[in-house]
Amino acid sequence: MPPYPEAELAAIAKQHGVDPDQIREVRGGVANRAFILGEALFLRISRPGYEADLHKESVVVPAARAAGVLTPEIITYDPTRIVLDAPYLITRRIHGTEPTTTPQSLAHQLAALHHLQQGGLGGLAEDGWGDPWGTVEELAERGYVDSGSASWLSGWFTRLAEEIDAGGPKVLIHGDVAAHNLLVGTTNDLRALIDWGDAAWAPPAMDFAKLPLTDVASLLPEYLAHTDSPTTEHELAAAVLWFHLSWALSKLQAAPWPNQRHWTAPTTSRLLNLLHFFTTAPPAPWADLV
Repeated sequence: MPPYPEAELAAIAKQHGVDPDQIREVRGGVANRAFILGEALFLRISRPGYEADLHKESVVVPAARAAGVLTPEIITYDPTRIVLDAPYLITRRIHGTEPTTTPQSLAHQLAALHHLQQGGLGGLAEDGWGDPWGTVEELAERGYVDSGSASWLSGWFTRLAEEIDAGGPKVLIHGDVAAHNLLVGTTNDLRALIDWGDAAWAPPAMDFAKLPLTDVASLLPEYLAHTDSPTTEHELAAAVLWFHLSWALSKLQAAPWPNQRHWTAPTTSRLLNLLHFFTTAPPAPWADLV
């Protein structure tokens, strides 16, 4: 796409009663380019290769809103490429900022979302538990960890597996629950969960995998209070820890990715977060999971 397709954007704005002078680009999107359309609307245009993610949002967002999740209403989804040479989606604009601390009300929102169990929403991908033992073996073979540490890590995953119901139902997850996808008000009240391009059918614990563990430990009791799941806090914490540890190890072989705002972007951030969490007297049931 050109840096700023002015004529096409102006046409879209006018279709929705917005003066083209009120168009402002919001920098930083990986999958989409984003534009503010006046005070009430928000436009996102798919970058090449991410068209399927925007289509997914057009399906998932109405289902999430129907479940009571705070996410902006879709006004228009246009995949035709008639007005613009890329699919685009327009939503209501939610006025808010990225939180500096995770709002506690996120727990209620995720509980509402996870009530949607697998079925319907055709074409939505599935995600699962992965193979952390294979990851550990590869790290040892390539010299990232010594054999003693590899044995200890494999044993940790084996113990966690005994606490997890891997055959449990998969639910609709947002897939990228992190500060940059939350909008809050001046009192840190959650106003919206945005950007659903990573949504999938997956274990509920996966939706806690991109939040620091200190925040997760605070959210889980409130989350479970709003679900009818028989899962205990111990079982859910074990499942969350599985993903944090597994993804931390998988990231060790990645190339550095500087100048990113997400805390998990650096290759060692997840492992350091685990180290920090477990060396600062974590609350029950987390201390029992090491």
